[in-house]
Amino acid sequence: MDIFLFVTSTFIILLGIAGSFLPVLPGPLTSWLGLFLIHQHSGVPSNNSFLWITFGIALAVFFLDYIIPALGTKKFGGSKSGIYGASIGLVIGLLFLGPLGVIAGPFLGAYFGELLQDSNSKKALKAAFGALIGFLGGVFLKFSIALIYLYFFSAIIWNNLL
Repeated sequence: MDIFLFVTSTFIILLGIAGSFLPVLPGPLTSWLGLFLIHQHSGVPSNNSFLWITFGIALAVFFLDYIIPALGTKKFGGSKSGIYGASIGLVIGLLFLGPLGVIAGPFLGAYFGELLQDSNSKKALKAAFGALIGFLGGVFLKFSIALIYLYFFSAIIWNNLL
């Protein structure tokens, strides 16, 4: 059973890193599941505080991933229509276009949301660019957390199982 936990948790940690880029997998939450599983190994002492803190961080990043594109839109001068458009575009893009939709959805949503508010296409394009920057910022944040969880995972393995 211990070998199964080790192999499964290693696979899930790596899957979490991939999930930082793939929209169908919540990267940090998946990586956290790998941390949780390795703590079930008989050779690893349970650390509930560590698990709760890392879970809280993973959950916060999961929710921020849906908010950051809208914040990018706002930062680049987008109105509420652009912010709503970026959020709606993210969901619609994910549902209908898959991985490409996660990039194109917020961009197009913010663009068309701004055009509904004001027909100034230059302003709409600037807000859409902000949504794209926000999306890329979210990917960077997810990837960073997943790498930190990989570091924790490696330290747990090194200190307790090797």
